[in-house]
Amino acid sequence: MSPEGKRLLNIIILGFGFMFMFTAFQTCGNIEQTVIKSFNSTEFHGSGYTSMAIIYGVFSASNLIAPSVVTVIGPQLSMFISGLFYSGYIAMFIYPYTWSFYTASVLVGIGAAVLWTAQGNVLAINSSDHTIGRNSGIFWALLQFSLFFGNLYIYCAWHGHVHITDKDRQTVFISLTVISLVGCFLFFLIRKPDPESSSSEASESLLQAESTDSSTAVSPRAGLCSQALDAFVQACKIFVTKEMLLLSISIGYTGLELTFYSGVYGTCIGAMTRFGQDAKSLIGISGIFIGLGEILGGGVFGMLNKSNRFGRNPVVLLGLITHYVAFYLIFLNIASDAPLAPEAGTDLQAYISPSVGVAFLCSFLLGLGDSCFNTQLLSIIGFMFRNNSAPAFAVFKFIQSIMAALAFFYSNYLLLHWQLLILVLVGFLGSMSFFVAEWVAESNRRESDYDSI
Repeated sequence: MSPEGKRLLNIIILGFGFMFMFTAFQTCGNIEQTVIKSFNSTEFHGSGYTSMAIIYGVFSASNLIAPSVVTVIGPQLSMFISGLFYSGYIAMFIYPYTWSFYTASVLVGIGAAVLWTAQGNVLAINSSDHTIGRNSGIFWALLQFSLFFGNLYIYCAWHGHVHITDKDRQTVFISLTVISLVGCFLFFLIRKPDPESSSSEASESLLQAESTDSSTAVSPRAGLCSQALDAFVQACKIFVTKEMLLLSISIGYTGLELTFYSGVYGTCIGAMTRFGQDAKSLIGISGIFIGLGEILGGGVFGMLNKSNRFGRNPVVLLGLITHYVAFYLIFLNIASDAPLAPEAGTDLQAYISPSVGVAFLCSFLLGLGDSCFNTQLLSIIGFMFRNNSAPAFAVFKFIQSIMAALAFFYSNYLLLHWQLLILVLVGFLGSMSFFVAEWVAESNRRESDYDSI
């Protein structure tokens, strides 16, 4: 197999591994608030929104050490161990306790930081400047198949169920745990890419266990500590660069809307009694439509990347417009108290007669817009920080996760229209700052091409 073929295969394996893991975890996140409301146990007093706030809060803080962990143990082992934390969180729902629920939330937050930092590193070292956009699209499309399969399973398992029984819950979460473990073991199929002629590309790989400076006679422990410290320092330096500061608002926006489409919106649909007695099973169909939007966006924008003469800005603009249409329709279609409604749901009506079709259209638009933002952010960060990909993606996830934690926190208190207003304002600011960052990246690319002549 050619070096380029091996790199592409690594990206595909990476995508399938994440697809299996997040078939389980994203489905879990989409239904957990609804499941918790249905618990028969009076000893459990957890909140799905609070759990997610803990996860993303710890996630953001752990990104400060994630590059060091990936540097020391390598991206493969990092992703495998992190995946086990995800599997443990899902398994906790089989026999839930409040203490294990929140403990697992902390562990997943730590694992998520390491997992996504390692993912960004593997994506970068298996891509060139010409293939980073394509590979980002391929990875994103494969990852988002998780929303399709997981939520299809939820719809089939819960169709016609007004109340989620203990047996229903246990059957679902045992299956999701097994699926998550399959994804963990797929990471061991990723192989070290063959170095190309560019020494800068080869030297960046963290898959190499040996030190890059073999002439320096230091103990292995001292070498690992030095690498860990260097990775941390690089992450801090990248965080304050002009390029990352410009991207930080759009990255923060993806954290806010991640919270909305992965947790809040499904809960809103399940709470709308005007959708009928089968509203709980509609959560699964909503997730399927979100997944279809994500898959379409990831696939199309990945394929168009090499032929797109206009850069990344038109894709981000499309994402913003798509989200604005979705937010407006959600505002008209979903009752404002739906995010905070009890298990019995809400009988209130918004500004139009509630429509299941409109709700699913909004799900699709949320997924499509999310893929617009995320594929272009993965692409531009992989391009701009190619020689320091692990620290750069750690900073990316630090910003995204801290905003997601903030959003899960305020989702416990804010009515729907206030949450939508926050998304509208931050989305606009994030898009404007991305346009400037893309202009900077394009200017740097032209200067690099000119210098190489």
